Amino acid sequence: MVAPGLAGAAAIAAMREAVRPGITPLELDAIAEEVIRAHGGAPNFMLEPGYEHTICANVNEHVVHAIPTDRPLEPGDVVALDVGAVIDGWHSDTAFTVALPDHADAERTAARQKLSDVTEQAMWRGIARLATASHLNEVGEAVSSYVRANSDYGVLEDYIGHGIGRSMHEDPPVFNVPVRGRGPEVKPGLVVAIEPIISAGTIETVVQDDDWTVTIADGSPSAQWEHTVAVHAGGIWVLTAADGGASGLVPLGVTPVPIP
Repeated sequence: MVAPGLAGAAAIAAMREAVRPGITPLELDAIAEEVIRAHGGAPNFMLEPGYEHTICANVNEHVVHAIPTDRPLEPGDVVALDVGAVIDGWHSDTAFTVALPDHADAERTAARQKLSDVTEQAMWRGIARLATASHLNEVGEAVSSYVRANSDYGVLEDYIGHGIGRSMHEDPPVFNVPVRGRGPEVKPGLVVAIEPIISAGTIETVVQDDDWTVTIADGSPSAQWEHTVAVHAGGIWVLTAADGGASGLVPLGVTPVPIP
C-alpha cells in the first residue's frame, strides 16, 4: 500500500500549493487527478457509484462528501480537501484543511485556523496512540481527549475513520470518541484511515439534495484531517505522508518506522 499512499500524499501536496482565494474546487479536483494518474494510479472516489470526481471539497459548513463546484474560494473560507488513490487494487485515503486568510476579519481567520489546528493535532494524537495501543478504540479516546482539553468543539460521531486495503472503506470502524468495548487488537497487518472531523458548533448534520454533500445543521464551520496508517512488525508508518508521519509524530515521542 506504499504506492497509493505516496500518490495520495502527492495529490495533497499539490492541492496545498494551489489552494488560494479565487481558485475553484473543480480546478483543485483536476490538479489532484493529474497528480494521481502521473503516479500510475486512479482516483478511488470515482469507484463510488454515482460519484464522478477525484476529491471531496468541503467548504465552511459543508463537512464531508461535498461535490467540487465552480464557485471560487473566498478569503475566510475554511476548506477540507479529501482524496484517495488506488494502485494495483490497493487504496489510500487522506485529507487536510486550510483556513484561507481574510485580512479584513482577523478574528474570523484566527478562529477558523484554530479549528483546523485542533483537528490536525487531534489526528496526530490518535495516530500516536495507535503506535502503543493494544486495542483500536484507544484511538478515539486520544482524539476526543485532545479536543476536549483544547476547545469546546464537537467531535462528529456519525462520520468516522475506517479500515482500508483492497477497498477504500473496510472494517474495522475507527471511532473518534470513546465507545463501549476495546475494539480489535492492534497488530501487524492492520491498516486504518484515522479521520477526525470536528465542528465549531453542533455535531448534527444534514444531507443535501445532491445526496452527497453533508452539512453541519446549524451552519457552523468544520475541519477534517486524515491519514492512512499501517501497523507492521517494526512499528507504524503513515502511508499518506512522504516522511511516514515523522513531522507530526516525533514531537509526540513516536518515531515512525519504514515498512521493510
